[in-house]
Amino acid sequence: MSVEPGPPAPFARVLLVGFMGSGKSTVGRSLARALGWTFADFDEEIAEAEGMPVAEIFRSRGEQHFRAVEASVARGLLMRNEVVLASGGGWAAAPGRLDEVPSGTETFWLHVSAEEAVRRVSAEPGSRPLLTAEAPLDQAAALLRERESFYRAAGNAVDTSHLSVDDVTTEILRVLSARHPEVPRS
Repeated sequence: MSVEPGPPAPFARVLLVGFMGSGKSTVGRSLARALGWTFADFDEEIAEAEGMPVAEIFRSRGEQHFRAVEASVARGLLMRNEVVLASGGGWAAAPGRLDEVPSGTETFWLHVSAEEAVRRVSAEPGSRPLLTAEAPLDQAAALLRERESFYRAAGNAVDTSHLSVDDVTTEILRVLSARHPEVPRS
């Protein structure tokens, strides 16, 4: 006697990972609106907890302090339900990090080329502490190469390099609705 598979397990949150400038925060806000959920950005939560912008945390307290606070903030955010989360660009780039994400989390890697990432973040000078070299494109390409294998551990991937926020949101909703019939397609 065969047993028919039941409906897909419900999901409680969406986690967006990827390189800086991939659109995690902008797409996350759009996706949260479409789902009727809340939105939380790791970097915004860290800045609030520390009482200063991320770039200042890096300058005054160092990357090691930032990463420790980031890990703690992420653990709390990943316990929330009906939330779309935008991780920091470096959060997922730790061995096993995505393996520790709680069940009920749909993960998406928002892929972007180094060139497009630098173009997007250049509109916010000084806000990206890891891109302070004289050759930011070279620095971004090297950092992206280091992190890409970690990002690939996400359950899904969407290349955002040439898509609008609405197009990326629609693609994520399409993937979610295929797994979870209760999710609206757009």
